[in-house]
Amino acid sequence: MKVILRKNVDNLGQVGDVVNVKNGYARNYLIPYGFAYIAREGALKKIEEEKQQYLQQVAKEKQDAEALAAQMADTQVNIKMKVGSDSKLYGSVTNQIIAAALAEKNFNIDKRFVILEEPIKTLGIFDVKIKLHPEVSTSVKVWVTDEKEQ
Repeated sequence: MKVILRKNVDNLGQVGDVVNVKNGYARNYLIPYGFAYIAREGALKKIEEEKQQYLQQVAKEKQDAEALAAQMADTQVNIKMKVGSDSKLYGSVTNQIIAAALAEKNFNIDKRFVILEEPIKTLGIFDVKIKLHPEVSTSVKVWVTDEKEQ
């Protein structure tokens, strides 16, 4: 069955692509969940309008992300943690803690967009990558300090 994709579908195609899929996959998943239309003449016209709206929305989201990245370029966050011997932390600094610290500076970033290869377990200064959009990312400096020090 030929269908026209309304949304990007992994391993299948992008918005506006005409793809051939099995009947059951189209009838039971793609069409009911709004991922595709049956390929007909009227659907082609409708999908072109939706594609233009989608492209405008993606461009606006990217532009907003670039503006936010410019604001966050020189941002530094100080996180105070309990420290044991040898400057090792009790626990670790996770992406959730960094997202909360950014929220205090009025940057509402979801913890899923804070990219840590592994949790921070020592004192120091770290560059942490923030992914704001699939094509836009920035980094912030995270200072991990002892909570006893002033």
